[in-house]
Formats: sequence, structure tokens, C-alpha cells
Amino acid sequence: MPFSAALLQKMLATARTRLQDAQRTDNSPETRFDCAYTAIRAVADAALHAQGWRTSTSKPGHHQTTIGCFVHTLGVSPATVRVLDALRKQRNLSDYDGELVTEQALLECLQQAQALSLLAQQKLAPLLNQNASGA
Repeated sequence: MPFSAALLQKMLATARTRLQDAQRTDNSPETRFDCAYTAIRAVADAALHAQGWRTSTSKPGHHQTTIGCFVHTLGVSPATVRVLDALRKQRNLSDYDGELVTEQALLECLQQAQALSLLAQQKLAPLLNQNASGA
């Protein structure tokens, strides 16, 4: 998939919006968790896009694959990727089995979403700046 600064900007904007929604304490813990997880996925998709890649959403496991690529796309540690994978599993339990989200899981998901959003802004900003200057 060819790189597009406009698409990268949209993906990062989605992550920011979802993170803002996740921080709204008037939302339920499950909604907040889902929004924070979606922010993580949006960052993961943006980081893949910056490399000219994307996962096939028509195949099972695309969330796991996208999150696993953080090691290569943003230099995230394997230990952090394991935490993110646990959050992915929690999201599946919540979405598909109706399991309630614990406060600890919510706080971890929020913290990871914030950290990844900042990391993406730092690492991907040069791509946006280059395109804006016509380079």
C-alpha cells in the first residue's frame, strides 16, 4: 500500500479521538476500555502504514498481527507487546463473552494507549513534516 501522509494523519487523528473518548469518566469502563484499545489499534495501523504495509482485515488474527508489528514499526519492546496482547485478549472477552473490564485492565489500556500515541507522534511526525514541505 503506497504511503499517504493524509491517510497517516487520519489514522493518528482517530487514535487521538478514541483516546479522548477513553478518558471520559462518564463513559462505562467497558466503553472506555474499548476506546483505549481502538486507539492502540489505530496507532498500530498508522505505524504499519508509515512502512507501506497493512494487515488483511478479512483474515482472522489481524489485530494480533498488527499489535505484534509494534516491535518493528515503532521499536516497542517485546514485553510491552505481550502486555498489549493481553489487552487484546481482554477486549475479546469483553466483546464476545460479556466479561466486565476491571479497573486495573482499564488503567493499563489507557496508559498503553497514551504512551503509544506519544511514541507514534514522535516517530511518525517527520513523515508528516516531509510531506507538508513537499519533500
